Amino acid sequence: MEKMVRVTRRTFNMGLTAALGGAATGAVRSPAMAQAYPSQDIRFVCAFPPGSGSDVIVRYYAEKVRPLAGRTIVVDNRPGAGGNLATEYVSRAKPDGHTIYVHTGSSVSANMHTFKKPPVDAGKALQVAATINKQAFMIVVHPDSPHKTLQDLTKAMKAKGDKATYAASATSGKVLAELYKSIAGLQAVEVNYRMAQDSLNDLATGAADFGSHDPQFALAQAGQGRLRILAVATADRLQSQPQLPTMAEGGVPGIDLVGWFAAMVPAGTPRPIVNQIAGWFNQVTGSAEGKEFLNKFGGDPYISTPEEGQARLLKDIQSWGDYVRIARIEPQG
Repeated sequence: MEKMVRVTRRTFNMGLTAALGGAATGAVRSPAMAQAYPSQDIRFVCAFPPGSGSDVIVRYYAEKVRPLAGRTIVVDNRPGAGGNLATEYVSRAKPDGHTIYVHTGSSVSANMHTFKKPPVDAGKALQVAATINKQAFMIVVHPDSPHKTLQDLTKAMKAKGDKATYAASATSGKVLAELYKSIAGLQAVEVNYRMAQDSLNDLATGAADFGSHDPQFALAQAGQGRLRILAVATADRLQSQPQLPTMAEGGVPGIDLVGWFAAMVPAGTPRPIVNQIAGWFNQVTGSAEGKEFLNKFGGDPYISTPEEGQARLLKDIQSWGDYVRIARIEPQG
């Protein structure tokens, strides 16, 4: 069920914010264009339910972009089908800049291969306006688990064979776990959850042996003593969380799954509007407060141009085809 939340604060001067947006991207926009957009409330679409890791990022940017845009930001949660429902909704929205998809470009790319019939060709249906961060999913266990390291977990999961289970709630989490299984020679069976939070009880009781979850959720729960993080899915340690070992350091080499959040709009959105959206997001991401927020949830700030972001999306669509094939994931549907 969709749920909308309005983020409201006292607005800034429109002329000032339009200038700030253009300065951040180097865009040249006419006064008419600056006045014409935005002409109504802006909808930030989130592919997961309220309270999820993705939702935390979407709401933060909704709050910070609102004064720059001078308009109310409506957070529109449209969960379902691993993000496909939200992707399709945005791709079919009017390309006027008033519908912005704040989601992981890596998940959009992965879904092109983990589903037999994706609702849209994401590379053609969406335009990346701004990139936000680089992040990595994480292998986690309950803090009472006897497994203190990834090596410990791998040894125990080999012993359990096909009786072992893992928790996942997002496409990227499933791909990480399946790559882990393939490289380490495990047979753990996936238990899929609507939200990562739903897996906490099963991880606590042992119904799920380990989880493969997003960093927003994993770090928040680890900070509250509810999870232990064993490894991150990048080749190098995260700048934001350098204390966390990589999968390779845990004896599972060859995994480098870098996720990235982005602000995406329907293809065909006028370039001046794309540039203005990029300016808003780049201003938030490039701020000291934005960096602190992203670091807190396991992300390193990632700023690029719309062209670079779109090229990254197209490259990822191709790369995730290889990841899904290596992980031996059978497309759904």
